[in-house]
Formats: sequence, C-alpha cells, structure tokens
Amino acid sequence: MVRLQRIGKRGQAHFRIIVTEHTSRPKGEFLELLGTYNPHQKQFQAKKDRIEYWISKGAQVSPTVNNLMVNYKVWNKPKMQSWKPKRKAQTDSPKTESAPAPSV
Repeated sequence: MVRLQRIGKRGQAHFRIIVTEHTSRPKGEFLELLGTYNPHQKQFQAKKDRIEYWISKGAQVSPTVNNLMVNYKVWNKPKMQSWKPKRKAQTDSPKTESAPAPSV
C-alpha cells in the first residue's frame, strides 16, 4: 500500500510517502521511500515512475496520497473519497420524566 508516514515534531508534521504492507504498523518498516510532503510549506515531492511501478505490482494508493498527487498535478486521475469514521446516530427518543419526590 502506498500511504503517508508521519514524521517531525509535535505541531510540525512532515510526511513520507512510502510503500508498505497494509497490515504493518504506521511507524514501522517500509519497503521503499517514494517521496515527501511538508504541509506547512506546501512542498510535495514524489517519484511518479516508482509509484506507478508499485501500482502495477498490485499496491493500492491511499485516498490521501491519491488526492495529493491530483492536487499537485502529478497525475490526472479523479480524486477519491477519503475515509471518515461514521458518527453514531443519536436516538431522538424523549426522556421519560420520573415522578417528583414527595416532600417530607
């Protein structure tokens, strides 16, 4: 899987674009370093030929990496919907009021 790996200090995130197994830890080992991304300075570097090589071998690109490649005009593929966790639906059931406590 081609995805981002976070590096850098707290509040100053930088990212590596890496190829890794989809089951490996996010900060674990990776097969190949394909580029870097600095969101603070808007710097993006990627090895397009190596990314296409890994895609031809069956690797999937994460939605974030795909959208970065589209934004920085590295390739002309459509953007992908990024994964967002679903919010739990809140039930609109009215609360039953208990009887007032008797005064003593």
